[in-house]
Amino acid sequence: MTAPSQAGFPGAGALRETGRLFALALDVLRALPKRPFQIREFIQQCWFLAGVTILPTALVAIPFGAVIALQLGSLTRQLGAQSFTGAASVLAIIQQASPIVTALLIAGAGGSAICADLGSRKIRDEIDAMEVLGVSPIHRLVVPRVLSAMLVAVLLNGMVSVVGVMGGYFFNVIMQGGTPGAYMASFGALAQLSDVWIGEIKALFFGFIAGVVAAYRGLNPPPGPKGVGDAVNQSVVITFLLLFAVNFILTTVYLQLVPPQGM
Repeated sequence: MTAPSQAGFPGAGALRETGRLFALALDVLRALPKRPFQIREFIQQCWFLAGVTILPTALVAIPFGAVIALQLGSLTRQLGAQSFTGAASVLAIIQQASPIVTALLIAGAGGSAICADLGSRKIRDEIDAMEVLGVSPIHRLVVPRVLSAMLVAVLLNGMVSVVGVMGGYFFNVIMQGGTPGAYMASFGALAQLSDVWIGEIKALFFGFIAGVVAAYRGLNPPPGPKGVGDAVNQSVVITFLLLFAVNFILTTVYLQLVPPQGM
């Protein structure tokens, strides 16, 4: 009889890659408290990620807030509940739209750059040279990038929330003839501080996922320069899939644990 193939069964390769991805995430968590902390690398990565994501994130946040405000404004007008437009649109922006916009830009702009950087180092054998010298690539390169992605994601989430709420207010009050007082009063009556916290927590998780996935694909690219490009594409797609799954889980847990505030 012939020995069973290494794949074993359909989907074994994907399962193996998933296990390696989670192993890298655990290695990153274990390396966080290790010293010395690469503060210079961390600051450089934060500056770089902020530079490539601030303007696109702000430009994407405006139409997101506008679309939500216009759609909800039209719906509440049909139902005769125009006074709840502010609460519905602002809560939708803070809880859902803001973390998703932040995650997409962090993964698409920042994560792809991280993956390309690490992938180019890998094919030039720089990563192998660091390991030969006894330097941990995870501690030296991956941890600062993951932490910078988390910090920038949290800060960008706050910016997106402000820009989205302002855009929603403008389009609802100016374009649809809403009442400014009713817009703000309904938001103040139904919103909670925990709504802001869940948005920031989502952004923190999304930044961690984007950084880990980008680092994993960058450290394990297919051979050759073309493999680095393929790894970048794969990192963005995998990150998007994980982000939507994690967003569903966090939203479900939040709605179960935190009761909505009534009028």
